[in-house]
Amino acid sequence: MDVDIGPRLRALRMARNLSQRELARRVGLPNSTISLVESGRTNPTIGALKRILDGLPIGLAEFFAFEPQAPRKFFFEAAELKEIGKGRISYRQIGETGMGRALQMIDETYAPGADTGRTPLSHAGEEVGLVLSGRLEVTVDGARKLLGPGDAYAFESHLPHRFRAVGREPCRVVSACTPPSF
Repeated sequence: MDVDIGPRLRALRMARNLSQRELARRVGLPNSTISLVESGRTNPTIGALKRILDGLPIGLAEFFAFEPQAPRKFFFEAAELKEIGKGRISYRQIGETGMGRALQMIDETYAPGADTGRTPLSHAGEEVGLVLSGRLEVTVDGARKLLGPGDAYAFESHLPHRFRAVGREPCRVVSACTPPSF
């Protein structure tokens, strides 16, 4: 079986506000059996699983069709930031990606001379950014400004805009846009 039974069983049990002890009592099994299944240290036979599921109650088909939601995550280590760009500009997504998000925050690193292209970008929403290091030339609706560490930008994203690293060192920016643009 390729299905990870333990987390699925735990999510269903918790959704029904049952402790491991209560579920074990309902089905006449030792508490340790439920604990071993939920932790993935043992996989029950189909018969044993059916017996456990009767205590919830839920059928086998419904159990295997159920997709537990991943636990919400609030904190992210640097290595967990997901790279969503390629080439001379690194875009590392801060937080979880996914549909339904209202805000996208990105840790951007521009190699010296890197830019977003000669054709200006334009999309719905708003953007803000803070230059952490290096120098960034930002062009918005024809207005151009060279920003350094501590400088920032904010504009409506439907306005044509472009970013370019200036100088011999990489430029690092933390930006946010709403709604997410990629």
